[in-house]
Amino acid sequence: MQDQAGNFNGRARIFHISDREQIKELRNQILRLHGFEVESMVYSTEAVEQVAEKGYDLVLIDVETNARMQNAQELCDSMKRIVPELRVAFLCNEVVSIRGGCPHGVIHATFDPQALVCGVTEALR
Repeated sequence: MQDQAGNFNGRARIFHISDREQIKELRNQILRLHGFEVESMVYSTEAVEQVAEKGYDLVLIDVETNARMQNAQELCDSMKRIVPELRVAFLCNEVVSIRGGCPHGVIHATFDPQALVCGVTEALR
């Protein structure tokens, strides 16, 4: 994933979870354009099964509001019980306050493709 200089080559496998279909697809396209392999689905217990079956380098969980924070935290905790070394980042806007300890990163990337790619790259380091 990283070259000797520490640069990220973008070949990571990412699993993106979001209930916002249009935003999910837009983010997927942006990440694919930057060389990432991306699979995605809506919030569900099947997401935990998918992560357990396939080896992902990073899971992105969309946290669109503070009301979704508990769901995101529970999903993250469930995944990490099965795959303890799993890297997880929460995607959210600036008004969502992250209080949990699950994610490896919080990516504030609302409508900013560059912030999304930079945040994903940082979460993978």
